[in-house]
Amino acid sequence: MSPVLDFSKVSVVRGGNRILDAVNWSILSGERWVILGPNGAGKTTLLQIASAAMHPTSGVAKLLDEKLGTSDVFELRPRIGLASSSMAKRIPAEETVLDVVLTAAYAITGRWNEVYDDVDVSRAREVLAEWKLSSFEGRLFGTLSDGEQKRVQIARAVMTDPELLLFDEPAASLDLGSREELLQLLGAYASDPNSPAMAMVTHHVEEIPAGFSHVLLLANGTVKAAGPIDVTLTAPNLTATFGMPIELTAHNGRYTARAA
Repeated sequence: MSPVLDFSKVSVVRGGNRILDAVNWSILSGERWVILGPNGAGKTTLLQIASAAMHPTSGVAKLLDEKLGTSDVFELRPRIGLASSSMAKRIPAEETVLDVVLTAAYAITGRWNEVYDDVDVSRAREVLAEWKLSSFEGRLFGTLSDGEQKRVQIARAVMTDPELLLFDEPAASLDLGSREELLQLLGAYASDPNSPAMAMVTHHVEEIPAGFSHVLLLANGTVKAAGPIDVTLTAPNLTATFGMPIELTAHNGRYTARAA
């Protein structure tokens, strides 16, 4: 089985600063990865390469059997779903929720003169129902709460049945209730064997949904540890990643961490 994502010695240098340093990482179909690390670790840069939005300075990055730098990224990107704050900023505030999801079929933001088939509209409504958003389809994106906007972004990301699904801090800034509602939905989706391979960036172990199988710990652009979550997400590995003594507890597939 070919990896959905395969990075070999991937480095990114900007303005003389090494943001990523010889990162080796692969994702197989069916795996659900969490990317954890402090601010400035290189997590978002890693996700930008994984979404074909950026090329590495050196090393080899393969996505869906296509090598970045030798493939047409405009054909590759629609095969990858992405939910991120940068994507949210590109969505017009006056766009209806249905159109936010529907325009993913053309990999655009902002409804214009494109034509959609009935099957596209049916698929968009199906996805909205899956993420408990059916009653929101006529609402304007700009009127939604942070939690509602994040769920709409995820619905948009899964609209086209991607082969790789990427989340950049999907639970950031949410209140407790909104966070737990979103993590329950993400956990159920991650536990479905028919769901695509996934990678999710977060700063907090409390935001890891149940059902995620692997973790990559990143600090100063380098991989501190990577592998199955039950053996890799440990207090010593978190201590090495965040540079301070960390205590970790686990319960029913969820985690909490605090300074030791």
